[in-house]
Amino acid sequence: MKTDVLLVDGYNVIGAWRELRQLKEKRLADARDRLLERMAEYKAHTGWRVIIVFDAHLMPGVEKKKRQHNVEVVFTRENETADERIEKLVTELSGRRVQIHVATSDLTEQWVIFAQGALRKSSRELEIEMDEIDEIISEKVKDFQDQRPFSKIPLTDEVAGIFEKWRRGMK
Repeated sequence: MKTDVLLVDGYNVIGAWRELRQLKEKRLADARDRLLERMAEYKAHTGWRVIIVFDAHLMPGVEKKKRQHNVEVVFTRENETADERIEKLVTELSGRRVQIHVATSDLTEQWVIFAQGALRKSSRELEIEMDEIDEIISEKVKDFQDQRPFSKIPLTDEVAGIFEKWRRGMK
């Protein structure tokens, strides 16, 4: 069985997506967090392994890795660009049963990773794909809500909310 891996050039995507650009103008950390949330939705929908790579911005220190929202996050080490780290990851993760996709709009990077056997996905293509995934998820939620049991006793939304919390064991 083939495994799909999506490597995301974090700051490149933030700079390309309108929603994330607006968040970045106010606070970069909010844009990063939102990208992580969106990529967690992507992972949940596709089942792909997702790794987001951020430049360390010449900050002293070693490479940092963490897992957030079930997505892997890598901050490069000092003086290492996200492009360089992505190229290393493509080499490290490549295998007969692994298909690597790289999301970036950096044309030079696209050619380099393409030469290594990875598939490219522009930041804009990823945004369009996420919009489609959002529609699918919304439709599934709507279908689920339409199928939930209907109460024969008319309840206000507030009372129905209280009952739902009780049902879930919340106070």
